[in-house]
Amino acid sequence: MSPPLTSRNPDLARLVEDGYELAILHNHLVISGVPYVNSKGEIRLGTLVSDMSSISGDVTASPIGQHVAMWAGEYPCDSSGKPLEHMRHSSGDQPLGPGLTVNHSFSKKPREGYRDYHHKMTTYVTMMERHAQQLDPNVTARTHRFVESDDPQSHFHYPDTASGRVGITNVMRKLELARVGIFGVGGTGSYVLDLVAKTPVREIAIFDGDTFLQHNAFRAPGAPSADQLRELPKKVDYLAGIYSRMHRGIVPHAFAIAADTIDKIGALDFAFICMDPGTPKRLLVEYLEQNGVPFVDVGMGIEMIDDGLTGLVRVTTSTPDKREHVRDNRRISFKDGGKDNIYAKNIQIADLNALNAALAVIRWKKHFGFYIDLGHEHHANFALNGNVIINEDRI
Repeated sequence: MSPPLTSRNPDLARLVEDGYELAILHNHLVISGVPYVNSKGEIRLGTLVSDMSSISGDVTASPIGQHVAMWAGEYPCDSSGKPLEHMRHSSGDQPLGPGLTVNHSFSKKPREGYRDYHHKMTTYVTMMERHAQQLDPNVTARTHRFVESDDPQSHFHYPDTASGRVGITNVMRKLELARVGIFGVGGTGSYVLDLVAKTPVREIAIFDGDTFLQHNAFRAPGAPSADQLRELPKKVDYLAGIYSRMHRGIVPHAFAIAADTIDKIGALDFAFICMDPGTPKRLLVEYLEQNGVPFVDVGMGIEMIDDGLTGLVRVTTSTPDKREHVRDNRRISFKDGGKDNIYAKNIQIADLNALNAALAVIRWKKHFGFYIDLGHEHHANFALNGNVIINEDRI
């Protein structure tokens, strides 16, 4: 399974969204922290377990074929301590895998059966939880506590509950690419990484041979400490250290693009070029075109006029269907930055870096159908002084 089950299946995503402490262990669906009453009339917390036989590959089936659920804990009772015999199926310890042993099983099937796992699990939780709430109205299984993803094949260290929350899980799957490259992770490239790291791309390869210096701290997401800056880390290593806490596929490459390194890039599904103009950029563009890789190149030209800054933020897209606007050098410069381009002097304008990155990532998402694309523009300029976007080079 590539993404976690909770993001692929709406019924499981609803359980996470509802705030249940959900995990998938040894092919079983597990909800921990369920309040119940024991035979002494005390409130305790147990674990509700269901097999996942109603699943095909990584897609849950409906209706649920197996209505029996399992339980780790003492046998649940009503608020007076009387066992809930109407749901008893069997008792006896049963190990399901390391760290997961159940003590009882329940059998309570609605006339129409269980529609899905959300229906099944919440029904059993309610059967026990309501008796505990008669003793303490504040107890609940919906704790919204963090639960780490247990799927070693997941893109993330914990489930993506944001997509399930707004019902765009299936749309997000359009971004399940094998490998995306970000070339240059300075101001704009670091913000591109920040946004792409929140998508289900399998591997995000970041390329940059430079050191993360003090001025970089003022035009990159996050807030490094003085001690971190004193270590003079490579940009790719510093950023990988941050975003690898969330995304498992951040792979740093601490080298600059040059004639002797271009063959180290490898296969890509898409590329973000966030490098300064020059020969390395020309080498990279030629490499991507030769290998049929779609890419977005970003840039900006900022100048001082009457004690204020003005200029353009640019996003140029190149796809196998449209390359000529890049080849004739009308849109992407391969020359070194001019002396009048203040941006080339590392002026600290994080807001424009972030805007440039956001426009590039939106264009990437349009290319793969995440966003609807009516314009199919392959070149866009945001004019800072007029706050307008000019779209050109349409297909």
